[in-house]
Amino acid sequence: MKYVIRHESAHTMRIHMGGYRMSMDQADILEYYLKDLAFVQDAKVYDETGDALITYKKTEKYRGQLLEALCTFSYRDPAAIALVPEETGRALSHQYQEKLAVTIAGRYLRKLFLPLPVQIAWTAVKSVKFIARGIRCLLHGRLQVPVLDASAIVASMLMGDFDTASSVMWLLDIGDLLEEWTHKKSIGDLARSMSLKVDKVWMKAADGQDVLVPVSDVQVGDRISVRTSNVIPLDGIVAEGEMSVNQASMTGESVPVVKAKGGYVYAGTVVEEGECVIEVTKKAGTGKYDQIVHMIEELEKLKSNTEAKAFHLADSLVPYSLGLTVLVYLLTGDVTRAMASLMVDFSCALKLSMPLSVLSAIREAGVYDISVKGGKFLEAAAQADTIVFDKTGTLTHATPTVVHIETFDDADENEALKIAACLEEHFPHSIANAVVEEAKKRGIRHEEMHTEVKYVVAHGIASEIGGKRAVIGSYHFVFEDEKCAVDPSEEARMNALPPQYSHLYLAIEGRLKAVICIFDPLRKEAADVVNALHSLGISKVCMMTGDNEKTAEAVAAALNIDEFHAEVLPQDKAAFIRKEHEKGRRVIMVGDGVNDTPALSEADVGVAISDGAAIAREVADITISAADLYQIVVLRRLSEKLMKRIESNYRFIIGFNAFLIALGIGGILPPATSALLHNTSTVVTGLKSMTDLLAETRIEDAEKRRLAAAGVIPGNHLES
Repeated sequence: MKYVIRHESAHTMRIHMGGYRMSMDQADILEYYLKDLAFVQDAKVYDETGDALITYKKTEKYRGQLLEALCTFSYRDPAAIALVPEETGRALSHQYQEKLAVTIAGRYLRKLFLPLPVQIAWTAVKSVKFIARGIRCLLHGRLQVPVLDASAIVASMLMGDFDTASSVMWLLDIGDLLEEWTHKKSIGDLARSMSLKVDKVWMKAADGQDVLVPVSDVQVGDRISVRTSNVIPLDGIVAEGEMSVNQASMTGESVPVVKAKGGYVYAGTVVEEGECVIEVTKKAGTGKYDQIVHMIEELEKLKSNTEAKAFHLADSLVPYSLGLTVLVYLLTGDVTRAMASLMVDFSCALKLSMPLSVLSAIREAGVYDISVKGGKFLEAAAQADTIVFDKTGTLTHATPTVVHIETFDDADENEALKIAACLEEHFPHSIANAVVEEAKKRGIRHEEMHTEVKYVVAHGIASEIGGKRAVIGSYHFVFEDEKCAVDPSEEARMNALPPQYSHLYLAIEGRLKAVICIFDPLRKEAADVVNALHSLGISKVCMMTGDNEKTAEAVAAALNIDEFHAEVLPQDKAAFIRKEHEKGRRVIMVGDGVNDTPALSEADVGVAISDGAAIAREVADITISAADLYQIVVLRRLSEKLMKRIESNYRFIIGFNAFLIALGIGGILPPATSALLHNTSTVVTGLKSMTDLLAETRIEDAEKRRLAAAGVIPGNHLES
């Protein structure tokens, strides 16, 4: 593809693609193609001018790779086209930019070219919409903002001041447009960040075997397998089996629904228990965006307490505003002064800025790969004083590795690993992933060898292989629940296994066959994250783990953990959080597994890791990327700054509008000026509420490094 470099500095490049401008589809293809390149940190494509602004990692070799990637790029490349999501938001932005331009231009063109009588007639006709809104409120027995707006417009026209009435309506239109645009944009941004990210699925082959294939290869009519804790990747009809499905993401109903043969299931819902074969009815992406938008609109009902108070205050102040107008007129007999107080209200700015602040914060969280399901969870994250971490896959590295396999009962090491991988591959957890990856490294093929797989939460997996019962999991599960045994002559060797490793016990027909030792290193940023949380007001950082006491104690000491509990079951984690609540504390729970779901539900804020179990993500209120535990710190800072912004907006709106009312009553400001200043401040407050809370991430790299050194922003966001 031909292009021209228009400007270049440091590791930022502005290019111009061939032609004056490009279509919106072309701009989307180029933008997502660039963002998918591993060495590109950010890319923005402007379809109006045909330009692209690209920021890449600060190394000369990456510049060369970028230029090469641009040369080979094509708008017709199927791989590039496939990167573009169902909705990108570009068309929405164009739509509202045009509406805003028409609204602004229309106002000034009317004043310049229409004769005064026509302007008056236009104002009178335009006012009908606003008057009707006010009347509808009164008919429903409510004194709300539309009543104030209608009163101000009618009073202005009765006084013959049609210019003021027109200005008020114009500013209201501008405010409505900005609110609607930001609302839809924020929801769109959040929907894209929450879109189902399933790369591969288990598809039934012609011979009945399950084959792992890319989700994009699945067609309508194909059959796929799903099991306990799996996310259902595509809409379909149950063809075989029975399962209970958590459909909260689509229906809002948290109680699992039993799905048997003939039942319809939705993409994005989660299998809580059971196993089924699904016949696909919709390909990947079909209608998914609209479903997520609907879900988010429902979740918007989960407003924070601060938002709810602001809305209640906004509505409760309307009768006082009307009463003040009447009182001023009765005391002064001056219609102008009474009108000046009528032109100013608190409700409009409160109802605009508060939801915009929250939606903008949720949208900004998405930039950091943090998905938030409602404003009240950001408020709870800001107020929390206790945080509880699961250990495995959360505080420890996301990709643990198998370091040793100790075999027993004359078992073959590779055969034991083959069986373990076959059982574990269906359950997305970091330990299971380690077993599957080790088999892959050794070139061991582990086709389906077993019958139905049963997952016992926090314990292990059970199935049958060749008619023999096979189990894999914790010591408690294998030896106490399943009553398996180890040859007495080999017991000492089992007990001598290194305690610093996590142990998976594999037994067949009640006999121990192997212990898989897994090294799960701590995340390199974990200690810094714990210290940062302490500095941000979290007074108690806790760790809950199913590992043994010695391992847990060593981890807690290395990370400066305030309190830890070892060898715990899922119900123990939830019980601990309940006890914290009884002490009056607010709790954040961070986990990634099926066994964490009771605690995630119990906490004030449940935070799931993105590559953990699907059911954990479903239950959680917030999801963060698996790549970076610093996002917990970003979440805390973002939520605190959001609450400060809401409080700041609240104080400004009350103070500034009270000041305008006082000036109007004093005869210093005429009604038109009061209306102009009030509506302008409302729009400005709304626009300010849309700005990034963590704006320092937008500044130059050198300044970012200085801030990171000072602890203002996480240092690992500065990769170059």
